[in-house]
Amino acid sequence: MINIAVLVSGGGTNLQALIDAQGTTLQHGRIALVIASNENAYALQRAQNANIDHCVVSRKYFQDQEEFTNALLKQLQEHNIDMIVLAGYLSVIDEKIIHAYPDRIINIHPSLIPSFCGKGYYGLKVHQAALAYGVKVTGATIHYVNEIMDGGKIILQKAVEILPDDTPEILQQRVMKEAEWILLPKATEMIAKQIEQEKTK
Repeated sequence: MINIAVLVSGGGTNLQALIDAQGTTLQHGRIALVIASNENAYALQRAQNANIDHCVVSRKYFQDQEEFTNALLKQLQEHNIDMIVLAGYLSVIDEKIIHAYPDRIINIHPSLIPSFCGKGYYGLKVHQAALAYGVKVTGATIHYVNEIMDGGKIILQKAVEILPDDTPEILQQRVMKEAEWILLPKATEMIAKQIEQEKTK
């Protein structure tokens, strides 16, 4: 079974979906580490409740991006991490980590990429943009992480209908329940299985 690190910035609902999927949907990997980008992330409490090692690596505590990246990499290496899942992680992952984990970092984005993605599109802003544009369908995307924000190869997508009375908050909840919480464990298992097979060759 491979070791997975989940990187988070907020409430950790997608982390919870992964925790709940361990042993069912998620069989080839285990969450060995949760890293939060801020000390107030409720995701840290979720990790503690599940007896998962957790820590805070915040950009604000480091002089520059390089120091921050090295601290992040140190945590990943110390926990023998094989795969990284970005689950609502708002800090930038730079090339050093991407190159250290080629095709082993995945991200969840709350829209159907290439719509409403890239710089500035995160959290509620994505759903506000979808409603403002008037699209009838949105959803969630799991993709590999590369040097381009939200630009990596798509792994899985799931569409979610937009209803006439939707607010950004209501839409956000529906996208999480109908797409994100289903897709993320499924995609994580797919990649974990691939990595495990590669390791045993």
